Amino acid sequence: MADKNDIIVVTGGAGFIGSNLLKELERRGFRRLVCVDTLGTGEKWKNISTLTNLDIILPKDVKDFIHRRSSEIGAVVHLGAISSTTETDVDLIYSTNVMFTLRLLSSCSLHGIPFIYASSASTYGDGSNGFSDSQDISFLSLLQPLNAYAWSKSFVDKRIWSDCEGENRNQVVGLKFFNVYGPNEFHKGSQMSVMCKFYQELSISGCIRLFKSCNSDIVDGEQRRDFVYVGDCVDVIIWMIKHREVSGLFNVGSGEARTFNDVARIICSEAGKEPVIEYVVMPQALQKHYQNYTCADLSKLRSVGYNKAMTPIEEGIRIYRGIYPMLLVLL
Repeated sequence: MADKNDIIVVTGGAGFIGSNLLKELERRGFRRLVCVDTLGTGEKWKNISTLTNLDIILPKDVKDFIHRRSSEIGAVVHLGAISSTTETDVDLIYSTNVMFTLRLLSSCSLHGIPFIYASSASTYGDGSNGFSDSQDISFLSLLQPLNAYAWSKSFVDKRIWSDCEGENRNQVVGLKFFNVYGPNEFHKGSQMSVMCKFYQELSISGCIRLFKSCNSDIVDGEQRRDFVYVGDCVDVIIWMIKHREVSGLFNVGSGEARTFNDVARIICSEAGKEPVIEYVVMPQALQKHYQNYTCADLSKLRSVGYNKAMTPIEEGIRIYRGIYPMLLVLL
């Protein structure tokens, strides 16, 4: 179990999941937190502005930091990545999402440091092969990601679990996050969760726009996704930090698929407005990359001892709205 005096290194620490993780670690008494990130010229820095037990280093310096402070590090949580599903510079994606991840893993393995990294439910592609979080290389090889971001995550999963399978090694955990929503995602722009986008549309136009279905078997707005509250993702990560005996590839979702119509109606209800939904044609470029259905199979996560219930979407949206009572105008 990680000691609260250990250093916990979080890459992508100023980002969405990373900043929520650092905040919760600090709340739980972890005293030595390191955020690895680039802050740029935007307002991502605001995500970590209230933290006190925090050091910040640039990604280019993390390997040297691990080498110098290896005996003090309790875990490296690698969340940093190019996460845009519409990014077209595949060389950049490969360098950032694949090579940086594998080099970081190598550094952790060299020093026996637990390594927890973010995979993605996007690796499942259209879902035709199911949503089992098996780390068997033959199963992972069946998956067909629909965009370069998803491919990079799938590439890392296959490399890690083919190279490491059966070896005596430090803790290695991959977490396949489904559709995450919650505080600190405003900086993500077009990659924000639909919860943020729907509130924005409701504020500006008084209605919520959903994509028409491109599948004749699915009614407009009845495309279904597994939406998971960021607090649940953070709780799973911290549980893994505390259980060094657990390694493997795990789904992290709510375990329930909900329709976009459901989400739109819940948000309208929370905002005190009558639901007004408009269905628009999905852009051609998005159609071939679109997942009509996702749902996390959580049986493997439960089997290793993580038993906490996931947040129902109604409650998650209510919490989100409570944190940002002016959400309708903030966006």
